[in-house]
Amino acid sequence: MDVKDLFLNIESFENNEVVLEGWVRNNRNQSNFGFIDFNDGTYFKNLQLVYDSSLKDFDTTGHIRVGSSVRVKGTVVKSEGSGQSYEIKINSIEVIGDSPEDYPIQPKRHSNEFLREVAHLRPRTNLYSAVFRVRSVVAMAIHEYFQSNNYVYFHNPIITGADCEGSGEMFKITTLDLNNINKDDKGKVNYKEDLFGKQTFITGSGQLHGEAYALAYKKIYTFGPTMRTEKSNTKTHANEFWMIEPEVAFCDLNGIMDIEEDMLKFVIKYCLDKCSLEIDFFDKFVENGLKEKLNKVINSKFVRITHHDAISLLKEAKIKWEFIPEYGEDIAKEHEKYITEHFNGPVFITDWPKDIKAFYMKLNPDGKTVAAVDLEVPGAGELMGGSQREDDYEKLISRMKEMNISTEELNWYTDLRKFGGCYHSGFGLGFERLVMYLTGVENIRDVIPFPRTPNNCNY
Repeated sequence: MDVKDLFLNIESFENNEVVLEGWVRNNRNQSNFGFIDFNDGTYFKNLQLVYDSSLKDFDTTGHIRVGSSVRVKGTVVKSEGSGQSYEIKINSIEVIGDSPEDYPIQPKRHSNEFLREVAHLRPRTNLYSAVFRVRSVVAMAIHEYFQSNNYVYFHNPIITGADCEGSGEMFKITTLDLNNINKDDKGKVNYKEDLFGKQTFITGSGQLHGEAYALAYKKIYTFGPTMRTEKSNTKTHANEFWMIEPEVAFCDLNGIMDIEEDMLKFVIKYCLDKCSLEIDFFDKFVENGLKEKLNKVINSKFVRITHHDAISLLKEAKIKWEFIPEYGEDIAKEHEKYITEHFNGPVFITDWPKDIKAFYMKLNPDGKTVAAVDLEVPGAGELMGGSQREDDYEKLISRMKEMNISTEELNWYTDLRKFGGCYHSGFGLGFERLVMYLTGVENIRDVIPFPRTPNNCNY
């Protein structure tokens, strides 16, 4: 039996014997009785097991060590102590896998830095048990939202020859012998001898391929791993992370903002409903006021403001900025914080300067800005980024040449504008950023099971 099934229907099991298998989180043995905090991973709360001197194996039970896996037969009884309504009176207990005294996850407070060093064991702690359960539930919420709204789940290729952002921040892959690389007569690597006969990368985004399928299915979404070589050691960057990237045909910038807002509210509510125990834990121990923050987003109407007006707002603020806001430039974290506080809720910033955005974004009539949007949320800053895509073939080709992006390598992509093209839009949402926002956890390394960051590829 799973502990979750028992907890959710525990009154119906009163005075009945149950069999459970799981792990010992703590064992507090006294002279004539003892208590075991038991968890099998199916539920956030521990189940209390009690034993006394009438148990045949009382002495050995009292010496079962923290971390051991056990099989328990016991009777469900009303608890005489505080903290729980019911507990399990042990009838017999068998150690399946012992745990030695040097087991790292002892019942005490551990720092997150230490727990990253034992990432294979940290899901056994309360914090990470909650984090990764929420991660699982949020993934389900994302699929449920898109599937229930007629989207097709598109599996974009992990190996690609297309550099979506034109940033050069993609991992290169090869089967060539790196100790003996064959070069052509110009001194460049001879990729014709490589597996694919050309230079290839690990994807940094599924967007370009997703657009192809959106122009057949109308609405698609990708949800999978992406990798980038950015050498950044901040709390919000990792070299391997997951992305959600919907793409919608016959949808303009306002339409995609409607979808972003609707999806985020759905996911937050889903998480609050399905992970109430975990959210309560985060609210108490990780980010005080988390529940209030999340409920406020659900009940907010997201503000929409242009980049130009946002910069004007920042310039008018009587604040000594570390980074001076400028009309043709990006906005800093301090600016994001001010804007969301000023409007007291989430804010869409639209119509960004074309020179700081990607080649595929639709050029606005002013010729200076593109139909791009970033969603800023209180406490986290940018959470989503999207745009209406350039659907004019000539304008797209011109923009690619202007940014030195190969039209030959992406001729299949530009073809989409020639053969039944239409206006369409999409956005990207970093999955880990979303999990951080929902849990209050500040470091991306603590919401990824085995994080990959610069100088760190353990496990």
